[in-house]
Amino acid sequence: MDHQTQTELEAAAFRRLVQHLRERTDVQNIDLMNLAGFCRNCLSRWYREAAEERSIPLSDPAAREIVYGMPYDEWKAKFSKEATPEQKAAFAASQKSG
Repeated sequence: MDHQTQTELEAAAFRRLVQHLRERTDVQNIDLMNLAGFCRNCLSRWYREAAEERSIPLSDPAAREIVYGMPYDEWKAKFSKEATPEQKAAFAASQKSG
């Protein structure tokens, strides 16, 4: 596979992942962190870092809006829930073992 095709496939997979995360608003970031070790905020940070590597200015809020499909504060107000004690404990345990 040539590099251009690989890049196009990776971009398509990224767009599909972002769309999936936008649709699954029931899945909280702490759930993603506990199960996969990353969340929507991580993905937006990686996007911003990739832009910075190419000298493209991109703020954290702008990168989050790309991933969330809306401003982060709006997403939080609509979909974010307080983490349960169990979720918080699982997160704390994962940080110790990581």
